[in-house]
Formats: sequence, structure tokens, C-alpha cells
Amino acid sequence: MTDTTDHNLSLFHHAQALIPGGVNSPVRAFRAVGGTPSFITRGQGAYIWDADGRRLIDYIGSWGPMILGHGHPAVLAAVHQAVDQGLSFGAPTERESELAEEIMRHVPSIEMLRLVSSGTEAGMSAIRLARGATGRSKIIKFNGCYHGHADALLVKAGSGLATFGHATSAGVPEAVVQDTLVLEYNDVAQLEEAFTLHGERIACVIMEPIAGNMNFVRASVPFMRAARELCTKHGALLIIDEVMTGFRVALGGAQSLYAKAIPGFKPDLTMLGKVVGGGMPLAAFGGRKDVMEQLAPLGPVYQAGTLSGNPVATACGLATLREVAKPGFHEHLAERTRSLIAGLTQAAHAEGVGFCGDSEGGMMGYFLLPALPTNYVEVLKSDGERFNRLFHGLLDRGVYTAPALYEAGFVSSAHSAADIEETVAAAREVFHMLA
Repeated sequence: MTDTTDHNLSLFHHAQALIPGGVNSPVRAFRAVGGTPSFITRGQGAYIWDADGRRLIDYIGSWGPMILGHGHPAVLAAVHQAVDQGLSFGAPTERESELAEEIMRHVPSIEMLRLVSSGTEAGMSAIRLARGATGRSKIIKFNGCYHGHADALLVKAGSGLATFGHATSAGVPEAVVQDTLVLEYNDVAQLEEAFTLHGERIACVIMEPIAGNMNFVRASVPFMRAARELCTKHGALLIIDEVMTGFRVALGGAQSLYAKAIPGFKPDLTMLGKVVGGGMPLAAFGGRKDVMEQLAPLGPVYQAGTLSGNPVATACGLATLREVAKPGFHEHLAERTRSLIAGLTQAAHAEGVGFCGDSEGGMMGYFLLPALPTNYVEVLKSDGERFNRLFHGLLDRGVYTAPALYEAGFVSSAHSAADIEETVAAAREVFHMLA
């Protein structure tokens, strides 16, 4: 007899009785797109399998870390060896320094770094450090950019130009976000006005070089140049959030791409995560030595973490970075990702569906829009209902993409040309239904 039980649904019902919403991170609940989330049982290469045994081509990749695909032999070997040596010590290990050296070898703006356990922790720590190093309180972030769920960053744009943000989560007092200025991404004039009004009180500007929580929106070169110049002029620090883009879009991160267009470009601080942990809970923040030396135990800015630099996580991250640093890795990854976006675009246009996409390295995004958006306001013009139909159409055909309009997608080195062809063929069928 054929087993017609939907194991994903039964697992979801069970989880909902135990965990808020049935998930441990909100986007996994499929609330944005509707339906039942896939409960994953295993992964290998470019594929994952759900509780019903269905194979899916994976373009989420644990939201970015799995740049080598699932179960890469070199990474598994390093993790198994580390596990045999011990899970956690709460004391220094040599591998922490080895991972720091590997990161700094490829990201020259980082002269010192500290390992932490999540991108949120990296963001809140970098901002505290910026405030401590400058003796200032105000920070600038951009509408639609996400830097973790620290209280001061859970804000939306104010009602007027260069105004303060308003809390977007219950439990965040307005007083906590009163020093957070929220501006529009890629708006140079607004950024200039913010510094004119508050320059002597701004501790830092924090920004994603490619905004991955608007799906995929690049910072323009003039915008990035203005951020660097204004921070330098007014004594503020520029924090580049490369939690998504670090080692994912290029070996030197997105900042290496902007350095080619802006002579001498360097951020003061950089946040890293995802790829640097290879799938383990590991992140980092680092930058100028004189700034990093303000951290305890050397300086007055306190930051600590029991599991920071965990020996299993560092083994996983180090093995991953050594693989992505091999010659030609990012060139091959970028070509494969471009071929996916080109195929999807051609398939959509052949069916008369408005569609555009963009990619860099192994990070990509697409919109049901005639032209690429440059900020969050433009992203919101995308047709959410049609996007949801596209998502479920692909999922029904074995293609696992982000279950939300505002999330970037990720290609791994394990994705083959045949995987791309299968994905485009599936999308072509869905676009035909959307036309």
C-alpha cells in the first residue's frame, strides 16, 4: 500500500505544541507564503530530503553557510576529528588563532577580530564597540537592512527625513531606539543630511553591502563612497555587515569588490558569519587594531561568550574557508549562479512574466518586477501573491527556495549544470501558469 501520510504536517503540528509557531526562527514557519514547512531529515551535496522522503534542490543552503553544499568530505573529516578531541573547553585553543589568521589573510581591513556565536551577537558587539571607541551614542542603519535581533536594530524608518526610528518588536522600549537613525538605502542626499544634523553625535553607520533581507539589493558605488567619506570626515566608524556576503560573493567579501571601484576603500569594522562557520554556530567581528583593542580584557568595552571560538565550530569554519580559498573556486561558483539567473529570466520573459534578477558570487535574488529595485520601498512594489505562487510551484517540482519575498538565495559549489537546468525547467512550467 502507498503511504499517503504527510509527515511534514504531522511534525509541524507536534512542533507547534512545543515551540512558538513550531519553529525556532520565524521565516521557517512559511507564514509569508502559506502552507506547511518542509521538515528536513538530511542533506548531501546540492540536495536536501524532507520528512516525506522527497528530494529537493536546495537554494537556501542553511541561509548561506553551505557554500560547499551539504556533507563536504573535507569539512566532515575536520568536524569528526574535532569532536573526538572534545566538544567545548571554555579555554583558548590554537584553532581559534588559525581561523582568525585565515580570515585576516583574505580580508585585509581586519587587523584583529573576535569570534562569537551568531550574526546577531557580532552586530550588537560591533555597535557597542563603535559607541565605546567614539564616546558617541547615535547610530545610522538603513530601511530594509537586517543586522540581527538586537533591540537597537529592531526599528523601522521614521516619518521624516533623517528622523529617528520606531521599534518594530514588542518588548523594545522606544527609549532603546531613540539613538537609531533609519535612512533609505542608496540615498546619498539623505545620508549627507543626517551627518549635517547629527554628525558629532554619530558613532557609526552600519550597512549591508548587498542587502540580503530585501532579497538582493546592491549598495551603489556612490552610496558606499559617501558612507566612507562621511564617516571619515565626522569621526564615525563604518561597519560593513558581511554576515551574508563574507566569503560568499568573493574571497575578500563584498568589500573587496567596492575596493576595486573606490581607491583605498576599507570599513573600520566588519561583521562576518554563515560561511565562516561552515554551518556551525560561529560568527566574528573585527577591524582596525586601535578600535579592537578597546575590547575587554584590553579596554573598557565588555563582550564575552561561553561558547565563543567553540573547537568544533572553528574546525568546521577553517575547513570550509580552506576549500573556498582554492584557485578558481569563486569564478566557478559565480558562473553557475549567473547561469541560474539568466535561465530564470529567459524562462519568465518567454512566458511574458515581468521578472529581473541579479547575483554576485554564490548569492542571488530575483523579483517579479520589470527592473531591479534599489531600496526597500521599491522592493515592496513586488507582487507578493504571485511570488507565493512561484514559490509553491517550484517547491511542488522539487526546488527549495526562500519562503519569503524578502530573502536572498544561495548557490553552492555542489550545484551542477544539470541542477540548474532542472530548476529552470521547473520554473518555466510555473511561469506559464503565472502568465
